[in-house]
Amino acid sequence: MRIAVTGSIATDHLMTFPGRFADQLLPDQLAQVSLSFLVDELQIRRGGIAPNICFGMGSLGKESVLVGAVGADFADYRSWLERHGVDTESVHVSEIHHTARFLCTTDQDQNQIATFYAGAMSEARSIELKPVADRIGGLDLVMISPNDPEAMLRHTDECRTRAFPFAADPSQQLARMDGTDVRRLIDGAAYLFSNEYEKALCEEKTGWTGEEILSRVGVRVTTLGAKGVVIDRAGEEGVHVPCVEVQKVVDPTGVGDAFRAGFLSTLSWGLSLERAAQVGNTVAAYALEAAGPQEYTLARRAFLDRFGDAFGADAVAEIEPHITCPTP
Repeated sequence: MRIAVTGSIATDHLMTFPGRFADQLLPDQLAQVSLSFLVDELQIRRGGIAPNICFGMGSLGKESVLVGAVGADFADYRSWLERHGVDTESVHVSEIHHTARFLCTTDQDQNQIATFYAGAMSEARSIELKPVADRIGGLDLVMISPNDPEAMLRHTDECRTRAFPFAADPSQQLARMDGTDVRRLIDGAAYLFSNEYEKALCEEKTGWTGEEILSRVGVRVTTLGAKGVVIDRAGEEGVHVPCVEVQKVVDPTGVGDAFRAGFLSTLSWGLSLERAAQVGNTVAAYALEAAGPQEYTLARRAFLDRFGDAFGADAVAEIEPHITCPTP
């Protein structure tokens, strides 16, 4: 199954402030805030939703095609992704912009203040999917994850025109899009991904009820944080899949991307939606225990053991022939 993953490609600059933001904010001075936070830690991580998903798929042994826009500073990042089984030949390189940057400061209460520089991501709207399909012999699924909003809409429109099955994941860009754009993005999707809050926001912005959305998409996947995942299809009872036990929460950045990586990989193996969510939840647990969205390692035997502890021997028997992690 040939899967192209479109979306943001960025470098994350993650900082830690040892105090509380709330203690520095004066209620009667909020109209003229001017603050500087002295941070104790800076971590520079590879990020962006699309490469996070592709990295997770590669960690399971499933190749994917990354589609997005970057700057000339992408060379080291490209090498990293290619070493982890990601096809980067369809990445557009800007001649004038740097790769996108995500700058985020987190306080001791896990509150965050962040800034996102789009940079080269704004050029993703110029990318056409047909050359990608021609290069690799067709596309069985296009994952449309958060990106330049115009790029997301262009990819969705092209998928419908060329009959490429697609998965819609508006998530972070829901706040930017109006109802017309959200309807245009998700209508006809084979899969629709969101978290619980985004699910409600999607319904509010589109004006469609949950049932109406289910009539327009094939499968609706809703992540519920520590409560797991729900999979819904029109006319069928929802399927709930619990989370995998996490030893220690280190960093939530990229956990949803890791889930999508496991889910998409399992779909490519021809297994059930329930198995897809189970594999997704297992990859997500590894990501939650790592400091950064691409800092975890999936070792085949340990992954299968952990998966079996959570979902049983029968589930392991189904996925074992497909798990080809580079690490044994």
